[in-house]
Amino acid sequence: MIKTRLKEVIDGCFARGVQEKRWSEGGAGKYTVEIPKHENQGDYSTNIALVLAGIEKRNPREIAAQIKTLLEQDEALISSVSIAGPGFVNITVQPAVWQRVIGDIEKAGEAFGRSGIGAARRVMVEFVSANPTGPLSVGHGRQAILGDAIARLLEATGHDVYREYYYNNAGRQMRVLGESARARYRELLDLDYTFPEDGYQGEYIYDVARALQQEYGDRLSNSDDLVPFQAKAEELIFRDISSTLARMGIVFDNYYNERSLYDDGHIDSVVSELRGKGLVYEHDNATWFKTTEFGHEQDRVIIKSSGEPTYRLPDIAYHREKFKRNFDWLINIFGSDHIATVPDVLAGVTALGYDPAKVTVVLHQFVTLMRDGKQVKMSTRKANFVTVDELLDEVGTDAARFFFMMRKPDSQLEFDLDLATRESQENPVYYVQYAYARLCSIIRQARDRGLAILGFGQVDSSLLTQPEEIRILKSMASFPLLVEQAALELEPHRIIFYLMELAGQFHSYYNKHKVITEDTALSQARLCLVGALRTTLGNGLRIVGLSTPEQM
Repeated sequence: MIKTRLKEVIDGCFARGVQEKRWSEGGAGKYTVEIPKHENQGDYSTNIALVLAGIEKRNPREIAAQIKTLLEQDEALISSVSIAGPGFVNITVQPAVWQRVIGDIEKAGEAFGRSGIGAARRVMVEFVSANPTGPLSVGHGRQAILGDAIARLLEATGHDVYREYYYNNAGRQMRVLGESARARYRELLDLDYTFPEDGYQGEYIYDVARALQQEYGDRLSNSDDLVPFQAKAEELIFRDISSTLARMGIVFDNYYNERSLYDDGHIDSVVSELRGKGLVYEHDNATWFKTTEFGHEQDRVIIKSSGEPTYRLPDIAYHREKFKRNFDWLINIFGSDHIATVPDVLAGVTALGYDPAKVTVVLHQFVTLMRDGKQVKMSTRKANFVTVDELLDEVGTDAARFFFMMRKPDSQLEFDLDLATRESQENPVYYVQYAYARLCSIIRQARDRGLAILGFGQVDSSLLTQPEEIRILKSMASFPLLVEQAALELEPHRIIFYLMELAGQFHSYYNKHKVITEDTALSQARLCLVGALRTTLGNGLRIVGLSTPEQM
């Protein structure tokens, strides 16, 4: 990476200054190299002079002048150096350095942007984990795409990624699901029924009831046993969830069954272990966990007076089992409604002797669907919410993926249905994919005209000097570092922003300059640039699970 190479040069200048007793070693590792906000400030800027001035009690511009002199000696990398403001050192890189980026991209191909910084670190990403009590909502859809994109980014940076879905099929919500299915079953048989006050609504419960009627006839009409009702509902609903996930291209390595935490004794074991540490007590016929020992304002109930565990207890037991599987990093993707749960689970992890620093929780905000500037509130087909399948039917998988990743997870997401279905450059996913298709089209046109598509070593890259060309080259050079940062910070929206910016740079370039011209040498150099840009844009799309259409 050019930034890394430049940092090494600056480090060399610093070391030389220490050797020549211009300054002490106190500033080692304390200065940074950044990309300035404005193009007239150079390609990179360093605060080394300001850092050293603070340590040495000297004038920063005086030190900046010394740094400038040292940097200017590297003429192969550096074109010019200037001093700005109180002592920032701004550096402009030689155009040939940017032009060589094309060769790097050509050599790496589909691997450009991928790296091994993860060093095969074992990472579990738990996401979706929706209860099998209804179809996936658009909120689940955002989480599914966010989790999958994070997993893809981690894989692209050399991590050993394991995707897990926590299959929550125990507890009160499953009992209510069984009661809802039984009520609808009796309704279809024209029998008296009582629908549970907080029962599950929607046509899908009637689908379950009809399946029960087809399988059992009226043999369950007087049954008080919820098991067959619950089992059929769980089977059909999870089949629906699995189908939706498949439509989005999401595959899991494992579905961890919550019920196994009870059947295998893990719940009782956790309570026993916490009790043995003096962190559990009884009060008002309930069992409490001393979360105040871990900085919380009040203790938490983990077993209700009814004997039923609260959600915290199985979550703590599940995380203990995660740690036992020897992952280096545990990533949980949750909706923002889990914000109160997270500290309790981490307290439980800590109490059981595990390192909570190995757990990273990404909380995402909710999704609001908009049409004609108004919120879309209801679904008439499946449930009392809009399902992911309905969204996919309307906008397609790529648009859904792209729009779900367009905002930071902790930002509210307004999903504009009108924009997502519009086939114009106002639609951001269309805008990016059209750039890729247009790049493919240019290469096809060149071949149709009999123009040779040459490799970087065969063209005169020094002809690529237009400001728009240098801007594109700089953007492509930043791609590998961007992928690493997006992966380590668990922020796939960075890739989306990058793709939109790169597509915009290409569209502007294409509107101003011809790629295929009367000048054969210039045409072949620009075709080489187009090929590198197609590779970079395509790699960016694929890394976050988006398609690369060659024609639109």
